Amino acid sequence: MLQLKGKKIKLFFYIFILMLLSTINMSFNKTQNYSIISIKKINVGGLSDLNNLKIEKSLNSLLLKNIFFVKKKKIAEILDINNLIESFHIRKVYPDILSVKINKADFLAIVNQGTNKMIIASNGKLVSLNDVDFLTRKLPFVFGKVSNEYFINFKKIIDDSKFDYKEIEEFYFHPSNRIDIKTKDGFLIKLPFKNLSEALRLASLIKKDDKFKNNKILDLRIANHIITSNE
Repeated sequence: MLQLKGKKIKLFFYIFILMLLSTINMSFNKTQNYSIISIKKINVGGLSDLNNLKIEKSLNSLLLKNIFFVKKKKIAEILDINNLIESFHIRKVYPDILSVKINKADFLAIVNQGTNKMIIASNGKLVSLNDVDFLTRKLPFVFGKVSNEYFINFKKIIDDSKFDYKEIEEFYFHPSNRIDIKTKDGFLIKLPFKNLSEALRLASLIKKDDKFKNNKILDLRIANHIITSNE
């Protein structure tokens, strides 16, 4: 009887050890599986090395998160804070890499914001000069008050008119909402309130005409009138 009881005790002991080992093994496997599908690396491309690194750091909170459960909307919320970004493409490279390809916003012009000089970007945001590594070309300067949205729309009108945007050195936005343009060779163009595209097309033709090469001012404010001056 005692021998039978002893065998039962041993049997229960072995069953307990087996269950304990199984539980430990299951816990280990769950941890291991989670580790395999967690984000271990974030690759960012499209900007300068320095700005790519800054964005990678801003995404560091996603490291070790389950790659299946990380929402692209959450990533987009982090990226939208960066004013250098025009658009981006997010790709999950399974099992553990997050890849972000960035299209950089174009730099359009420089404007004063208080005591700071800021860049108007094609995404409608202002970019601090401190966040820019270098400028590939000299940007025109904006004088007067103008919204970023209005400036971008005006830039599209310039491009559609075939007037060479790269020739422009300064913009003057008057309180009356009228605009003057000064080119890099010192040619001042006074634009009308309406029909800006046609006025810019005409200004481009006149500027290329040798008959007007000594003129410094082109006044198109009055409809159907062209006024030029060399002063």
